Amino acid sequence: MTLTKRTNNWLPSLIDEMFNQDFNGGSIINEKPFIPAVNVIEADNAFSLEMSIPGFKKEDVNIEIDQDVLTIESEVETSKEEKTEQFTRKEFSKKSFKRSFNLPETVNQDRIEANYENGILTISLPKKEEALPQPKRMITLK
Repeated sequence: MTLTKRTNNWLPSLIDEMFNQDFNGGSIINEKPFIPAVNVIEADNAFSLEMSIPGFKKEDVNIEIDQDVLTIESEVETSKEEKTEQFTRKEFSKKSFKRSFNLPETVNQDRIEANYENGILTISLPKKEEALPQPKRMITLK
């Protein structure tokens, strides 16, 4: 014998439809917060962060280090105004993000570099000299 669970999928959508309407007949768009994707890559001599942030300008991105915490943030505001003889319509939006990363003790904070190209922010985090892999060496017996 198998048990079947029935679900009413129409009820949540009906409630969402009732409460996501504005008074002029339009729909209210519930946007999720923007959290950019990040790739963390470790090589022998450095770490690298790659962050996908299309639509942001280089001048709008702030990168700072405070007490071994790397913080990347940006805020962009756009507006669009459309005028005709009968109506005026003005829409605006705001897009922002903030990501923070704890830096390991092995990172040389004085040599961190950042580059932004084609919507990809790349941050190079070089390792300290003592954290680099040491070459093999032979020890002679006495």
